[in-house]
Amino acid sequence: MSKKKTKTKRKKRIAMIRVRGKVHVRKCIEDTLKLLNLTRTNHCVVIDDRPQYMGMINKVNDYVTWGEINGETFKKLLRERGELVGNKNLDDMYLKEKTNYKSLKEFSDSFMKFNSELRDIPNLKPVFRLNPPKKGYERGGIKKPYTKGGALGYRGEKINELIERMIYRDNGS
Repeated sequence: MSKKKTKTKRKKRIAMIRVRGKVHVRKCIEDTLKLLNLTRTNHCVVIDDRPQYMGMINKVNDYVTWGEINGETFKKLLRERGELVGNKNLDDMYLKEKTNYKSLKEFSDSFMKFNSELRDIPNLKPVFRLNPPKKGYERGGIKKPYTKGGALGYRGEKINELIERMIYRDNGS
């Protein structure tokens, strides 16, 4: 009897934000962005790092920025930008009534440990609509990779800083 070795790769949650618009996008890339629910600029989705998603990320790498999201940023994203069908905000009361979770913090901790998914919250929209980042994107603009001073592609833990700058609510206008 031989024992099979299994890879114990630690799974991660990844936040993806669409940076570039719809003009001159090839059909296959547009379809992939639609499958990821990234239909407009400044939309954000949170996915895991399974190989299927990683292949999609590689395909649309010139239109999005992405990295590993942490629990604190995810909780803030849910609280500030989580929307239910009917343009209602997600809050602790809704979670208590409709799920087994007592608060957003409890759900976000469970989500980050892969014990629950976003679809466990009924009527939650799978995409987070964000504002353009305060003080703009990086100096290189939205056509260069992050490694060369731009905004596109993989940015690792720095995605949390970008999301923080994009979460704010506009009051007034």
